[in-house]
Amino acid sequence: MYGMLVFTLVLRSIYIVTWVYPWLRGLGYTSLGIFLMGFLLWNIDNIFCDSLRNFRKKVPPIIGVATQFHAWWHILTGLGSYLHILFSLYTRTLYLKYRPKVKFLFGIWPVILFEPLRKH
Repeated sequence: MYGMLVFTLVLRSIYIVTWVYPWLRGLGYTSLGIFLMGFLLWNIDNIFCDSLRNFRKKVPPIIGVATQFHAWWHILTGLGSYLHILFSLYTRTLYLKYRPKVKFLFGIWPVILFEPLRKH
């Protein structure tokens, strides 16, 4: 079921960045790409688990840590999910006629700020 949910969200997002808000392609495709990179690393870890364990025993600890692809799965899918939530919030606030803006905390962490329309 989770896979079906992700597939549906991907199709919906592609539709939105293709037909509704094409200027959001960067955010939409970045969230998708990061999520898929985590998924790819997780599958590599599942398929080559024994080989990776043997490899980690032979290399310095810092390399062993960097090859913990299951951990990278959690980090990258979490980041990809966060960016997709930002994408969804941005599209929803646009639909509601607000003026969303993406700002970066400390120059690196994206957040959405928006101002409601003024009522006259």
